Amino acid sequence: MTTPGDVLVVGASAAGLATVEALRRKGYAGRVTVLGAEAHLPYDRPPLSKQVLGGSWAPEQAQLRTPAALSALDTEFVLGDPAVRLDAAARTVHTAAGRALAADAVVLATGLRPRTLPGQDGLGGVHVLRTLDDALALRAELTPDRRVVVVGDGVLGAEIAATVCAAGVPVTLAGPQPAPLAYQFGPLAAGLLAELHASRGVDLRLGSAVTGLAAEDGRVTGVCLATGEVLPANVVVVAFGAAPATEWLAGSGVLCDNGVVCDSRCRAADGIYAAGDVARWHHEGLDALLRLENRTNATEQAVAVAGNILDEDRPYTPVPYFWTNQFDARIHVHGTLSADAEVSIVEGDPREGRFVAQYRRGGAVTGVLGWNMPKQARLRRQDIAGAVLAGRP
Repeated sequence: MTTPGDVLVVGASAAGLATVEALRRKGYAGRVTVLGAEAHLPYDRPPLSKQVLGGSWAPEQAQLRTPAALSALDTEFVLGDPAVRLDAAARTVHTAAGRALAADAVVLATGLRPRTLPGQDGLGGVHVLRTLDDALALRAELTPDRRVVVVGDGVLGAEIAATVCAAGVPVTLAGPQPAPLAYQFGPLAAGLLAELHASRGVDLRLGSAVTGLAAEDGRVTGVCLATGEVLPANVVVVAFGAAPATEWLAGSGVLCDNGVVCDSRCRAADGIYAAGDVARWHHEGLDALLRLENRTNATEQAVAVAGNILDEDRPYTPVPYFWTNQFDARIHVHGTLSADAEVSIVEGDPREGRFVAQYRRGGAVTGVLGWNMPKQARLRRQDIAGAVLAGRP
């Protein structure tokens, strides 16, 4: 398409803000509007499960930019008004408050919605952690007399358990994997993560699925496992995954299947693009549809979207990357890992708490994991072979 007369970004997220900043950086001087479901200005999500939840940051410290920096973008922020319908042919977004916002280019950056357990809604003491308000509500309940159970043994659940434990609150981590992140990291790194959590005081109740919640008088009292056991709890955090926030796109003319389905330019339809956690795009290097849920991708994909709105016509072909901090472990992952990969230590020593692990499948390096060795892990990304790097700009 030709340079648009105006751009509408749906989602006042990291991806949404990065799209606006990239457009301005690339010289776009047209009208830009950002529509956000929350009342907050754009903020960063990774600190929610760590600094904000732990209380070392005030809420405003999570803001991505100062009000002055946002003002310099010459962008209208329409906040606290969720999008409820998209007419892709007309490039018009309708909101809960009755607004109809039309633009020449629309960017979908609505992110994820947390998965929930049956009976969770309206039950006192049960939390999810996706928004700033979620983090503050959970933080208010973290007192030493509470017993917290975190449902979910992935990245978010493990981070929450580590933060709660470090705050001096008794916490149990429950989930079906044999160790935190076992299905992704494999037995070596996941085993070390389990040892770290246990050594710091996290009660690990892993290897059994969570089937529901126990409650009394409208307040949670426990977490039910498939074994029949009930883990006592008066605070429960449900953190076992999230789904792309695409319900509002039903009937829009945009294809949604585990995210907004896009071509290699992150384009879902003529003049409609997607960025961040909600986008499932064709990765030309892998020749497959890919959707990534991490902060780095949100920013990088937004830059690609901005460029393609401005007719740069470049495929988005990143090497996947994410990081997580848990207690004193700083873990950085480049490429893709799998539990059944062949894993070898190429630098450092796991016994000393500093190492880089290389993951291979079919003889090819697919990923690297750095444990307290971020620089060395980043340098090793060049080892990631063939398909992931193919076509990278």
